[in-house]
Amino acid sequence: MKRTRFGSRDRLSRDAAELQRLSTGLSESGGKLEDSYWEAQLGEMVDSLLKNGAEDDINTALDRLFEANPRAHDELADMVEARAETMRMEAKGSEFDIMLFTAPVLAWSRFSIPSCPVPKATVEALATQLGAHVFGADSRVALADFLFSPDQLPRSFCDTWLLTQSLGEAALAGQHLAVDSNGMPETNRFLSDVRYLVGAIAIPRGKPLFRWNEKDGSKEGALKEWIKQGSPNLEALLTGCAWQPLLPDAYHAGCRNADRLSRPYSLKASVAFLQTMLGLMPADIRAVVGPCYDRRMEEYRVGLGPKDADDTYHGIVWPLLGAEDEATDAAGEIEAVLRECGVKDVLFLDHHFPMEFCDDCGAPLFPNAEAELAHAEMPEQAAANSQALH
Repeated sequence: MKRTRFGSRDRLSRDAAELQRLSTGLSESGGKLEDSYWEAQLGEMVDSLLKNGAEDDINTALDRLFEANPRAHDELADMVEARAETMRMEAKGSEFDIMLFTAPVLAWSRFSIPSCPVPKATVEALATQLGAHVFGADSRVALADFLFSPDQLPRSFCDTWLLTQSLGEAALAGQHLAVDSNGMPETNRFLSDVRYLVGAIAIPRGKPLFRWNEKDGSKEGALKEWIKQGSPNLEALLTGCAWQPLLPDAYHAGCRNADRLSRPYSLKASVAFLQTMLGLMPADIRAVVGPCYDRRMEEYRVGLGPKDADDTYHGIVWPLLGAEDEATDAAGEIEAVLRECGVKDVLFLDHHFPMEFCDDCGAPLFPNAEAELAHAEMPEQAAANSQALH
């Protein structure tokens, strides 16, 4: 799966070439012992490049391998992600494993979804609940004191590595990380979106990282207790929102899981939004679903409107993620979610729609029952409260 990052140089540097060589060797390895050899060599080099901020070399190697050797690309991408979100540190003569994590929260609101500093008392309470119910008994937890939107998360592997280092040091010191929000990217406003608590754990080497790594633990139990015990502290941060905490996990895995689960959540949120704003019951909604293509199929777009008219009131983009393609049964998942919401009139269009956007506002255009791409427009009585959908 290609990890999308930012920019790369056309010329292949010596370091980028060496990354390709080591990744190819690992991808061709025939046994665990050889795996260990290549992983040690590749890990050491990736560590050096992350420490030196050599983002371009990493991205160049990833881009070249994506075209030439997909298996080696995946080995390199996995290694870079792992080294960006984990490291080893010493404290008082003992070695600790550091892991960056995220605790995502799905949210929707007809108002703005907050992205904001988290009060000190709330940070302490959330860290306590995470330590008690999500992470291993010997973990030390440090949180960044900010509720991040997707636009405000680190934008590169090197930035992620720096955040891991800062939060790891805070965890070993028994502190939390104060975030300077000045100059943070502006948060795009969507009806439905994800918010992230970001932190790190410090674990003595060899000890369980997560509660479900322990003999009497499970992921289901950890999530249940996190929702039960963590929710009262999240409530004050998400005023005016409906929200759903997800299972905290290692940074990149947690972000990918949030991306995946945000798609059905956005569908459910949009149906609830139309019912709240317009009194339009799910049984009176028509959903029109069409695939959109660039060089390949990139996403489904879902237009929602009244079943007795051709209007499109709202739209949802359902992007294909990772290795998903036309053969993936995303259409079946979309239909299942809509029917679960009570939407019975679901129309799938067998068209190759282009990735078109509004020339004036930049919003995506959505398919209607006439098999045309149209701008989603709320009726006049609700237009003042209308927002774009993620």
